[in-house]
Amino acid sequence: MVFRKLPGVSASAMGLRLSQKFVFLLFLSGLVTLCFGALFFLPDSVRLKRMFLSKTETQPVTVRSGSENDAKEHLKKSNTEQDNLRGITSAKGETSTKVKTLSRRPSVTHEATEARLAAAVGKAALEDLTGSKTESAFERATSSNGGDNSDTLNYDQFKKCLTKPPLGRESGKPSDPKTLQRRDKVKEMMKFAWDNYKLYAWGKNELRPLTRNGHIGNMFGGLRGASIIDSLDTLYIMGLMDEYNDAKEWVQTSLDLNTNGEASLFEVNIRYVGGLLSAYYLTGEEMYKKKVMELGEKLLPAFNTPTGIPRGVINLGSSGTSWSWGWASAGSSILAEFGTLHLEFVHLSELTGNPIYIEKVMNIRKVLNKIEKPHGLYPNFLSPVSGNWVQHHVSIGGLGDSFYEYLIKSYLMSDKTDEEAKKMYYSALEAIEANLVQKSPGGLTYMAEWRGGILDHKMGHLACFSGGMIGIGADDGAPEKRQHYLDLAAEITHTCHESYTRSATKLGPEAFRFDSGAEATAIRLSDRYYILRPEVIESYMYMWRLTHDPKYREWGWEAVEALEQYCRVESGFSGIRDVYATMVGHDNMQQSFFLSETLKYLYLLFSDDDLLPMEDWVFNTEAHPLPVVRKNCLLAGGPLDSL
Repeated sequence: MVFRKLPGVSASAMGLRLSQKFVFLLFLSGLVTLCFGALFFLPDSVRLKRMFLSKTETQPVTVRSGSENDAKEHLKKSNTEQDNLRGITSAKGETSTKVKTLSRRPSVTHEATEARLAAAVGKAALEDLTGSKTESAFERATSSNGGDNSDTLNYDQFKKCLTKPPLGRESGKPSDPKTLQRRDKVKEMMKFAWDNYKLYAWGKNELRPLTRNGHIGNMFGGLRGASIIDSLDTLYIMGLMDEYNDAKEWVQTSLDLNTNGEASLFEVNIRYVGGLLSAYYLTGEEMYKKKVMELGEKLLPAFNTPTGIPRGVINLGSSGTSWSWGWASAGSSILAEFGTLHLEFVHLSELTGNPIYIEKVMNIRKVLNKIEKPHGLYPNFLSPVSGNWVQHHVSIGGLGDSFYEYLIKSYLMSDKTDEEAKKMYYSALEAIEANLVQKSPGGLTYMAEWRGGILDHKMGHLACFSGGMIGIGADDGAPEKRQHYLDLAAEITHTCHESYTRSATKLGPEAFRFDSGAEATAIRLSDRYYILRPEVIESYMYMWRLTHDPKYREWGWEAVEALEQYCRVESGFSGIRDVYATMVGHDNMQQSFFLSETLKYLYLLFSDDDLLPMEDWVFNTEAHPLPVVRKNCLLAGGPLDSL
């Protein structure tokens, strides 16, 4: 009731008769109805309408974890706690200081989902760009024409744009018997790792070889089969076709993308999106194309921030909410995460004919180019709200690494037409050389870390990819610096090899130092582990292809022998806890990137160069090969020509 009798006051004292009350109630209810009804006729941008009618997403509150050691526990790819995977903390959080509040929304209709997507990019812009008002890219590709929509990539046309067959003349078979024998050994290692995964962990994300069971983790938001997706292209290029067909069948029948969990945007992108893209481009199987297009759309809400810089964690379900890692400084996004999307997102636009994916990653560049960079360097933490740096910590290893890798690879993948990526890469490399590259007393070249102007003379295993990165970019630098870059790449690769040879197991530690008398050696116990990482072998492979110096194949074979002796167990391969102890303790985890990267790079190292030739293919940071985009050939008259 609008009026209620107050204690101690007579009815007559209220001043209104019953008939008057009734008339007043009618008037008031009509006024309220009119006001709320008018909201529906206001423009979408009117604040009052958004206040009452929009679905509110409460962003999680994150509390800084405190010390740098918290972040170290969650560096990209590290897995000391074995709860996944590339090593950032699980979405549930490992630290007690993380506070996360999330407003869960109920299931929504397809129309509501499309409305949110339209709001994210601007409804009019979305309609103009896609030519389809509310139909999703996935639906357009899977409509009654069987996926052969004229706006999507034509696989036959794509194949014509390659300069060489992807698998070479004889699948890259080397003519040298010794090299062929070594390659066959790597193939046997892959089959052994795969067979045990299939036997004990099929459908799970990774194998625990000591306990003979599967590991799921919580980095993929409920997605399963990370080792399967990561292995598709490795099995295919090695000619393990029975194993490949088993993996393909699982993807077709059991890969469930309708999950509602909390996923790492970075990890889902490099492993699942990258793996499915690669499988499609190598085989032409439309099933992979449809799966990756469906998954790609689920990642777009992570970009719904004031700057367009995506947050690190996303709910893959209907809510599409995203938030930053609880351990990340002041709710920031991580350079290596939001900077490691470009290759895959370009190809998502290639497949769908929808430029939204390219626009998202090009906006990241726009933000980075606008803000001031200390000494030309890119710090590791950036606020997705303000677009400003949060800390002045710079690393070519964890938290920063693959951002730089994707700059030069974006240029190469664009058929050397992406001049912005080229300029950003060489400017960053110049700043890195001026501020981070150091020479040890023993003559070893390494990359230190930079903390607000103070150098930390430490180099992580993750930073050892940079030998290969600088190598593949050497030929496109200034003419007077090309040989210098190739020499620098060789020096860094040599240093990383030294970190292997100076250990008892001939495997490299997680991080090694160049101070207090140390030379390429881990000092702390917490830095002595090896989790089947690929970065050193990755640089061997690139440097072999660039120079054909036989030492790189010899170094690769040393790694094979060490893996066999210290990491191979009865039911798979396992990381070890201390590379300086020959009585090794195993960590009971066969990482999916061991199948995707470490063994693939070893196989390519012992193959002829026409297996996935570098003229046609660029590897994403999970070693999934993606083709060079030749616009004059592939996109002639296509929907992306104007970008």
